[in-house]
Amino acid sequence: MTPSKIRETLSSLWTTRWPAFIWGPPGVGKSSVIAQLAKERGQPLVDIRAPLLDPTDLRGIPAVVGDRAEWFPPGFLPRAGDKPGVLFFDELNAASPIVQASLYQLILDRKIGEYQLPDGWTIVAAGNREEDRSVVFRMPDALANRFVHLEFDVSFDDWRIWATGRKLHPMVIGFLTMRRELLFKRGEGRSFPTPRSWEMVADILDAFPSLGAAEEAVSGTVGVGAAIEFASFARDSIALEEIDSIIASPEQAALPKKISSLYVLVNHLSRRSEEADIRAACGKLLLRLPIEFGTLLAKDILRSHPMFAKNADFKAFVGANREAFQ
Repeated sequence: MTPSKIRETLSSLWTTRWPAFIWGPPGVGKSSVIAQLAKERGQPLVDIRAPLLDPTDLRGIPAVVGDRAEWFPPGFLPRAGDKPGVLFFDELNAASPIVQASLYQLILDRKIGEYQLPDGWTIVAAGNREEDRSVVFRMPDALANRFVHLEFDVSFDDWRIWATGRKLHPMVIGFLTMRRELLFKRGEGRSFPTPRSWEMVADILDAFPSLGAAEEAVSGTVGVGAAIEFASFARDSIALEEIDSIIASPEQAALPKKISSLYVLVNHLSRRSEEADIRAACGKLLLRLPIEFGTLLAKDILRSHPMFAKNADFKAFVGANREAFQ
C-alpha cells in the first residue's frame, strides 16, 4: 500500500477499536505517516520504542495503599481524562518475545492488569520484516491475530508531494524525479538509498558550502553508486545564479534546455512558492516552460497556495492546457 493509501485506511480504522500494524523496510517513512496523521487530526501521539521495554514496564509498580497493594501504571501510558490520541508501539517486533507477550492483553482488550486504556485512544504499531535484515523476532500468532496488518510500499509520487511540502533541497527532488528507482534501493553496504537517507542528503546540502565539500557525506548516506550519479546530475544542472536571473526576468530570460536543469528549476521555484514575487514569476513562466514542467510547477504551487488559481497567468495556462488538469 502506498503511504497515501495507508493514511486513508488508518483514518477509517481509527474510528474502530481495532489496532493496526504497518510492515515495511527501514527508512521508508512508516513512523512519519503515523505522526503526520496524528498531527493532522490534532491528536497527541505517545511514541513507545518497544525494544526498550522490560516485560514489567507496562504493568507498572505496586505500592501499599491502606491495607492492600495496588499497581501504579507507568507515566507514559495515557490516563483517564487525557485528550484522545494515538498509542504507537514502534519497532514492536524488535522487542523480545516476552515483551511482545506482555502486550497481548493491552492490544486486544485495551487493558493490562488493573490499567484501562481510556476511550478514544487508538493503538498502532510498526516494524520491519524478517527479510529486511533487521533485528526482529517472529511475532507470535496470538499477537499477530490481534492486528489489522498493512504492507507499506514506497511511492515516488507520494514522496514528492511530501518532499515539496517539506521544502527539501530542489537538487534532491530534481534528481529523484529523473531517477525514481533510486528513491529506495536495497544495498549490501551500510549506506543505501531510502526516503529517510535522501532527506538526510537534502539537509547535508543545505549545511555544506558546496556539493564538492558534501560528496563524502552524501556517499556515506546513500551509498557510493547513488552518490556518484547524484554528483554527476548536480554538476551538470542549472546554477543558482541562472535561476535567480530567470526569477528576475521571467518573461525574457533564457530557459534551460536540459531535462535535469528544468526539474531543478521547477523544484527550486516550488520550494520558494510562499514568496509572493516568486509566485508572480511562476505565473509568467508557466506558458514558457514545456507543458509537463509547467503543469508540475502549477500543481506544486496550488497544493500549498490554492489562491494561486486566481492568478491571471495561471488561468491562461489552464485555458491552453485543460487536458492536463482533468
